[in-house]
Amino acid sequence: MPRASRPADPERRLRQVHAELDACRACPKMIGPVVHGPPVFSKVFLVGQAPGPREGGFGKPFAWTAGKTMFRWFEETMGLVEEDFRARIYMAAVARCFPGKANGGGDRKPDAEEIARCRPFLQREVEVLQPELVLAVGTLAITEVLGEQVAGKKLDAIVGTKMKTQWHGVDVDVVPLPHPSGASPWPRIEPGKTLLAKALGLVQRHPAMRAVLHP
Repeated sequence: MPRASRPADPERRLRQVHAELDACRACPKMIGPVVHGPPVFSKVFLVGQAPGPREGGFGKPFAWTAGKTMFRWFEETMGLVEEDFRARIYMAAVARCFPGKANGGGDRKPDAEEIARCRPFLQREVEVLQPELVLAVGTLAITEVLGEQVAGKKLDAIVGTKMKTQWHGVDVDVVPLPHPSGASPWPRIEPGKTLLAKALGLVQRHPAMRAVLHP
């Protein structure tokens, strides 16, 4: 009796999640297409807020200016270039469609119902991948992953730390990162600049990331 191929099973399950994501039209205010990364089987799981207006055209997350900034952080800190990052780290988001523009300018944040509709997809991805390290990028993603641990706290008290939580039934280490949007100066001025460097150091030294950096 032939042995089942273990690596193929998680990939098949991830592809099924992605197929269902691609077909989702549950949120009337959201602007498609759905955006997600490839079915990378990784113990490092990045979760952002939502795609911006350009990502849908490129068909991948963090494909515009915020992405260039974020990937530069990882390249300058640990030599991980964008192509390798995308190939070795699983990339997801709290919401997978562009939420549109807010009344006051900038991108609209997904509302509670939109976040709730997308959450089951995140749950299934976490259950399949069983990540060891979660990179939560931006306040919304940080709150989604860490919940009560960060309630009422500002980025100054969160970024630069490593926290433990159980996320969708999986025990994970979480390193919060600021959003790399050019609209926010926080990562470029103090104390944000120093705290970001500290956070990236925590990421670089984590065993799951060391496995990514030295496959």
